[in-house]
Amino acid sequence: MQSSTRIRVAAVAALLGLVAVFAGPGSAQAESAEPDTTTVGDVTGFLADGPVYHLEAGTAEARVSFVSAETFRIQLAPDGTFADPAGDDIVLPQGAPPHTRWKERSDRYELSTGSITLRAYKSPLRFELRRADGSLVWSEAKGLSWDGKRTTQTLARGADEQFYGAGMQNGRGNTSHRGQTVEVGVDYNWDDGGHPNSVPFYLSSAGYGVFRNTYAPNTYAFTDPVTTSAQEQRFDAYYFAGDGAKDVIGQYTKLTGKPFLPPVYGMEIGDADCYLHNANRGERRTLDALKVADGYVEHDMPNGWMLVNDGYGCGYEDLAETSKGLQDRGMQLGLWTEDGIDKIADQVKAGQRVAKLDVAWVGSGYKFALDGCKDAYKGIEDNSDARGFTYAPESWSGAQRCGVQWSGDQYGTWDYIRWQIPTYAGATMSGLAYTTGDVDGIFGGSAKTYTRDLQWKMFLGTTMTMDGWAASDKQPYRYGEPYTTINRDYLKLKESLLPYQYSYAHEATKTGVGMVRPLVLEYPDDPKAATDAAKYEFMSGEDFLVAPVYQDSTRRDGIYLPKGTWIDYWSGRTYEGPTTVDHYSAPLDTLPLFVKAGAGVPMWPGIRSYQDRTSDSPLAWDIYPQGRSSFTLYEDDGVTRRHRDGKYATQRADVDAPVRGAGDITVNIGESKGDFAGKQSRRPYEFSVHTGSAPRAVKLNGTLPRLGSAAAYRTAKQGWWYDQDDRGGVVKIKTAPLSTDRKFGLKLEGTSAVGGRKASTTAVVSAPDAQEVGAGVEGTVAVDVTAGSADVTSAAVTLDVPEGWQVTPAKTVDRIPAGTTRRVELAVTPAKDAVAGEARITAVARYRAAGEVRTTVQRFAAGVMPQPPTADAWASDLVWLKSTNGYGPAERDRSNGESGATDGHTLTLAGKTYEKGIGSHADSDIEVYLGGRCTTFTADAGIDDEINGYGEVAFSVEADGKVLWTSPKVTGASATVPVEVDVAGARHVHLKVTDTNGSKTGDHGDWAAARFSCS
Repeated sequence: MQSSTRIRVAAVAALLGLVAVFAGPGSAQAESAEPDTTTVGDVTGFLADGPVYHLEAGTAEARVSFVSAETFRIQLAPDGTFADPAGDDIVLPQGAPPHTRWKERSDRYELSTGSITLRAYKSPLRFELRRADGSLVWSEAKGLSWDGKRTTQTLARGADEQFYGAGMQNGRGNTSHRGQTVEVGVDYNWDDGGHPNSVPFYLSSAGYGVFRNTYAPNTYAFTDPVTTSAQEQRFDAYYFAGDGAKDVIGQYTKLTGKPFLPPVYGMEIGDADCYLHNANRGERRTLDALKVADGYVEHDMPNGWMLVNDGYGCGYEDLAETSKGLQDRGMQLGLWTEDGIDKIADQVKAGQRVAKLDVAWVGSGYKFALDGCKDAYKGIEDNSDARGFTYAPESWSGAQRCGVQWSGDQYGTWDYIRWQIPTYAGATMSGLAYTTGDVDGIFGGSAKTYTRDLQWKMFLGTTMTMDGWAASDKQPYRYGEPYTTINRDYLKLKESLLPYQYSYAHEATKTGVGMVRPLVLEYPDDPKAATDAAKYEFMSGEDFLVAPVYQDSTRRDGIYLPKGTWIDYWSGRTYEGPTTVDHYSAPLDTLPLFVKAGAGVPMWPGIRSYQDRTSDSPLAWDIYPQGRSSFTLYEDDGVTRRHRDGKYATQRADVDAPVRGAGDITVNIGESKGDFAGKQSRRPYEFSVHTGSAPRAVKLNGTLPRLGSAAAYRTAKQGWWYDQDDRGGVVKIKTAPLSTDRKFGLKLEGTSAVGGRKASTTAVVSAPDAQEVGAGVEGTVAVDVTAGSADVTSAAVTLDVPEGWQVTPAKTVDRIPAGTTRRVELAVTPAKDAVAGEARITAVARYRAAGEVRTTVQRFAAGVMPQPPTADAWASDLVWLKSTNGYGPAERDRSNGESGATDGHTLTLAGKTYEKGIGSHADSDIEVYLGGRCTTFTADAGIDDEINGYGEVAFSVEADGKVLWTSPKVTGASATVPVEVDVAGARHVHLKVTDTNGSKTGDHGDWAAARFSCS
């Protein structure tokens, strides 16, 4: 029987010892009757003391303290004695308070700054916040209340008011909490619904935020009315009134600390494992980490840092030599703080630059994570010239100023990918600028889930991959092709985007707003942005919309694009929002990714590591021209703290283009303002300007030479080339090295905004779903070409196919009338050794429309089928096109084991053993290809004897989308179920095992003696 726990077994004893500490005040009364609730009474006394105001209500006393013109604090002591357990741990010094004034009216006191007025009603004491113009911000539905467990504020809820925040809330947070109850506290729940890295702060669409200044656990019920409570006998909250969510986050992080600026290597992927005495991997030494580092280099894959002792009971040796070896390979040394941080000074002097803080070894109580984060961060900075850089899985307010918040020990499954998407974007609403999870978790996983998970996590600020807990190591090069190439491409895409992402990291230090954003943060007036329509997507900065694939599919439905023009990053196709995109074609190597029109994205082209940059390296700008737009690039030395002393530079790019259609484009690059060690005094520039229409000329201090081919462009020092086949048409420009302290301008004459001179005439290429071809066998692939608002003429469709495949060109289509679709079929023969599974094909259509020659491209997936069986065959001997399983991998001729392959036992049902069969764990789906060659499927089905009576499942056989047979409910005590199913003519057969009681404990479903009769 397999355990569902997500906490590493070795930690349980330590965690149990902390339960009383983490449970919070009042836990001892958990099973007693609910105590009576007291609500604050009438005001019996008032005292004004500058920016601090005292209101007595019998034995209770409230205190209002103004911090700024829009920030203030309300405290309540039920017994009249104020306490401040957090002290100065979380809240930073704020400087001089604002000028305030007060008035007494018949029913209330009014406490005001130039921006807000807090009303304190007298009978009973009740608070209400209004802006200077008199508009309501929030109002208490009743006065503050308390009982033996908690203090509670009750607020009236606005008719359309939405709520966000509470830190990292697994599976939610990027859409509204309205109508939901969220918990804030340490729970060690890394699953969907857990809340690691909680933050006692929330914000409202009404333009305010609330921070409970406490270490006690909180509960926020965003019902009607809203009730927010903390488990303590005091009330202490700061309030922020802002112009919107970004402003409120900025005020909150001004109070509790702006996010830190990571070193550049911290924004590259990291790698973690135990190398000394690893129980899961056998005897190894710390220096063996260098062999793994060599693997990244040999596979041309980025990697910024390595934790070399990440495992229970794992120490280290040869630390300085290991650190030097990693640095020689372009990486930095990290250590896990299993045993605390007492040795951090010596470790940092030996080369440590990353500190990963785990749950129970850095302090006590709710403040432990903040203490550990600050101390480890300071330990790195006190003993080197590096920036502090930490990771933590259970955090609190203030930790954003010293570390990355990571969501804990998780599994590599499609469902984990799904619920992590809203988790990290939602955490940004609480001022957490860097949140992430291990690529494909630390348990389980597969080549596909790893690749899909890595894709979208390259658009987070930080991420890491962890080995040693799954059946095999999880470096991005471990799975072979095509996965290694795809993973490399995305790792390098992140490297190229580091100037963009690093500029947002710097912005976060000023605004408190992280790069990874829910759509509602950028589109607060969009009624769908706060709903489930946008739940499984996010913004990476203002320019990229990322919609990860979270199912085993090559299609993505339900991609919501808000108002504006959006460009498919891979094809150049434009969409006008608001719209929902269904049936988006997403082969395994394609992350659904959209760029907002007007974007100007700075990039470092062609690098594996930021350290590959030299004084001669180019800066590239990827531009999607529409109207007026700008982007400010931030640069510093990337690793030291000298930027805090002003050693950095900024450079602004301004683009002026038509809003729609034809016209000229100007790109003005300003002078680089500021200085730092290693700053380029001169550098070449590259530009990719997505116009869709070729310009007449490109000018830079005169006319640049037009180049005639991709090869000529690659070798030229300066010039431009219009690549009509690249993503709908891209103008590519190179300059000779230019001084960075002088501005310059490019002008593209006679071109257009993104989408082309006549964007509506662009044709669209698509492909029907579920196309199949056989290895070494000629087949047919269909492509659909849909004309836009003008007729398409002379349409030639070609296919870019994997190496070794053959394609017979199709005839040119003379004419496709406007608004109609023409299907083109091409003969395709895959290589004889083509691996069964998914293959990426790119359809290219070259055509004329509205007087222009255009090119449209589209990626899609075709299924490569294995040779179908020609004689009777065991199901366990066939190629499995699909193999999903509830725990670990499904096994061939063994029972389901643990997380590793071939770690099961002999198949046994009702005392009978079987040599052949499939051992799975609900929910399971095994797909095989029969090609219509088989007539009957037979098997003995049941729950394996090794489960000792546990489990409850149902078996089913499906073929080509139809259910052919379903078993009755089967338990661990049921008799073996004989299976005989007619599969005559079936091409694809699925053998499924499904949980039937909501508990997957012991759901080991065996297809014993599973056999197909074929001819």
